Amino acid sequence: MGELLIITGPPGAGKSTVARVVAERFERTALVQGDVFFGFVAHGYIDPWLPESQEQNTVVTEASARATSVFAQGGFTTIFDGMVGPWFLPTFLRVGQVTNVHYAVLLPAVETCVRRVLGRTDHGFREEAVTRQMHASFTGGGVEPRSLIDAEPVAVAVAEEVLRRFDAGVLAYPTIDG
Repeated sequence: MGELLIITGPPGAGKSTVARVVAERFERTALVQGDVFFGFVAHGYIDPWLPESQEQNTVVTEASARATSVFAQGGFTTIFDGMVGPWFLPTFLRVGQVTNVHYAVLLPAVETCVRRVLGRTDHGFREEAVTRQMHASFTGGGVEPRSLIDAEPVAVAVAEEVLRRFDAGVLAYPTIDG
C-alpha cells in the first residue's frame, strides 16, 4: 500500500501550488484535487461554507476519500489537495481506510490568504469573508502543532518543509486502526 499525504488549509493557503511541487518528488504519484468533487454535484449544489451544506459536504468528503484511497491502496504515493479540516478528518480516514496517512495544514496569515484569494484569476472562489471564516476554523480547529506548516514563504520552500516532515514521519497521523 502507498502512503497518503493530505495537504489542506484555508482558501489561499497555497494547497494546490504546494501539492503540485510535492507530487513531483515521488516516482509513482497520484495528485487528487479535492475541489473537483464539488463539481460532480449537477443540480442542487449548495455553497460548501453555508450551514445547510453539511450533508452535501459529507457526501463529497466521502466520495473524495474513496477515490483517493484507491490510488493509495494501489501503491501510489497519493497527495490529496483539498479542504479536509480537523472536523472532517475522522470521516475522511474512516471512509478512505488508508493506513499510512500524513496530515499537513498549510497556514499563512489570514491577510495573506485574503490577498491570494482576491488576486486569483484561475479559480472561481474569491470570497473574502468566507476566507476569513475558514482561516479561523483552521486556527481554532484543534490542529496538532506538528501538522501546522507556515505557508508564508514561497511555495517551493513550503513544499520542502512538507517533504522534510513527511520523510521524518512528523506528519504521520493515527488512523482508524491506530
